[in-house]
Amino acid sequence: MKILVFAEHREGQLRKIAFENITLAKKLGQPFEVAVIGAEVQEIAEQLGKYGVEKVVFYKSGKLDKYSADGYAKILADAVQKQGADVLLMGATSTGKDLAPRVSAILNAAMATDCTQVDIEDDNLKIIRPMYAGKVHATIRLTSPIKIVTVRPNVYSAAEAPATAAVDTVEPQVTDFKTVVKEIISGAKGKLDVTEADIIVSGGRGMKGPENWPMIEELASLFGAANGASRAAVDAGWRPHDEQVGQTGKTVSPTLYIAIGISGAIQHLAGMSSSKYIVAINKDADAPIFKFADYGIAADLFEVVPRMIEELKAEKGM
Repeated sequence: MKILVFAEHREGQLRKIAFENITLAKKLGQPFEVAVIGAEVQEIAEQLGKYGVEKVVFYKSGKLDKYSADGYAKILADAVQKQGADVLLMGATSTGKDLAPRVSAILNAAMATDCTQVDIEDDNLKIIRPMYAGKVHATIRLTSPIKIVTVRPNVYSAAEAPATAAVDTVEPQVTDFKTVVKEIISGAKGKLDVTEADIIVSGGRGMKGPENWPMIEELASLFGAANGASRAAVDAGWRPHDEQVGQTGKTVSPTLYIAIGISGAIQHLAGMSSSKYIVAINKDADAPIFKFADYGIAADLFEVVPRMIEELKAEKGM
């Protein structure tokens, strides 16, 4: 079984999920290669070599300086066939969710999305993914000759394994694309993306208003964490949509998820229940979030969080 890992990048920097999927490919113990698509991405090879990649194929063209869903899909489908891959690994990111179904349609390949565990059993992939807002976990086996798997970010920890990556450069025969991303408007510079953060501090309706959010931001800053929010907080206009965690927001799997003033509706739990450790702070001792939390504090968040901030500052000598 040969694996092709699609290494997603943005502004010349590889996304964390690329390294995580490379680590997964090594864990599966099968031969694998990495595909990178773009215009000027040569420097990425050195980064990939640190994680044990032995072969990288660059699909390079000046027309690929901007992401194009249909263009990338055609090139990636061609890469799977030319490199003789049986499995295509991608991230369950916004790009992966956009790109994977298109590649699947071109190759007539079965696809499993947002997977949280991938193994090999009886010469086939054994895949586990959450379904029905995280209420059940399904075991899936794909039977098509070519299989496409998108993996949830932060499920596998990226592990360095230094190697020297051999690089092949291919100039694909690209034509005019139907769609091209002209511009990506990102949030505050240096702001952590919740889908890639190892620690997330999220607030909900219990925060009572946007004027209280600096408390969440300060706590997150002390932890080196990303800011998250429930749908209620986003719908109220307190926080931007890119911070929303849940079924209609982003799915996250950090090592530590701190839920502050969040009741734990099933829609929110669907987006964060795979976190390794969950800490809940809510004055309602019967809030559903406590059934899923590893640690719970049933108290007024406006008393608890300031004390946490004080303790962290004291620990850091601030």
